[in-house]
Amino acid sequence: MGAESERVDKWLWMVRVFKTRSLAIDCCRNERVTVNGVPVKASHTVQLNDLVAVRKPPVTLTFRVKGFPGSRIGAKLVDEYAENLTPPEEYQKLDPSFRAFSIYRNPGTGRPTKKERRSLDDFFDSEADDSPWDADDSN
Repeated sequence: MGAESERVDKWLWMVRVFKTRSLAIDCCRNERVTVNGVPVKASHTVQLNDLVAVRKPPVTLTFRVKGFPGSRIGAKLVDEYAENLTPPEEYQKLDPSFRAFSIYRNPGTGRPTKKERRSLDDFFDSEADDSPWDADDSN
């Protein structure tokens, strides 16, 4: 841990947030990386105890910089250089059963029929009493 700062794209690659530096650079270019709440370019340097947030849809990963490895490190050593502060709710977004209104249909089956659509509407209406579709039924 000799260095006191490092480029954000290089640090994200070294602590295995991204598979390649090119992916880290692209993420910075698309303003999906913030350091202490400010969007940064790939060349921005991070210091110890900086908070780095990375938006990898549908989740936002948050890390605290604990150190700077000399090169890309193994997965078991990541905890020595980056503290994962990502809340558990973010990881729930990756669970397919958690995604709201995500309905699986077999490829090639096309749009739902009128009957299938009604049954889907009935299902979602029973799931949420405060459904936005019920707001127009004031007649």
